[in-house]
Amino acid sequence: MLQHEGTAELRILLIDDHPLFCDAMAMTVGEIFDNPRVATASTLKESLDMVGPVDPDLVVLDLNLPDVDGVDGLIRLRAAAPDAKIVVVSSLSDNRVTTSVLDSGAVGFVPKSSPRDELVRAFQAIADGEIYTPDDFIAPQNNRLNQESQQIVEKLKSLTPQQATILNLICEGKLNKQIAFDLSIAETTVKAHLTAIMRKLGVQNRTQAVLLAKKVSYDSLSDGGET
Repeated sequence: MLQHEGTAELRILLIDDHPLFCDAMAMTVGEIFDNPRVATASTLKESLDMVGPVDPDLVVLDLNLPDVDGVDGLIRLRAAAPDAKIVVVSSLSDNRVTTSVLDSGAVGFVPKSSPRDELVRAFQAIADGEIYTPDDFIAPQNNRLNQESQQIVEKLKSLTPQQATILNLICEGKLNKQIAFDLSIAETTVKAHLTAIMRKLGVQNRTQAVLLAKKVSYDSLSDGGET
């Protein structure tokens, strides 16, 4: 549970690869909470390494990081820090992205373009135990699509951290040999992980795995009526 207004020290982890944004966000949360302890990370890997030592109460996450994009990073952070509240602050902003973020376990979504007073309002709402969404957010009416998104999220949650990393590299278009080099593991190990990934996701090949992973993150970008 978040603590504020002079209670126990709040531990916050800010994850964004833009130092100026992290500085601005640290100032914003400092206006709301009493002397919070703020740590920053610029990549998902760095943030996952910091979760244990920091033990954050609140995580502020950008969806686009150098080593991951979309809700995959959120899903992995949710598993690594199940007791933390995670709020996404991202330039990817429309109804379907917001819905995917909330379905993946975030307590709020704030567009990066939001004015400072909206950021303050968002964090105050989250500190009070509310779920924050932008004023123009409209929950999708198509329950079938929403259920499909949730099912994909659950499948992605079943991946181990190593499998999730490999899936992300596959989504970047890397071949097994390149992945083995990047992760300093044998190519046969990559193939074994890929087999497990396809089984968990219920797909037949790596192309289907990529399409499934990107569907939950960026459905909205291909939804004809929304931009």
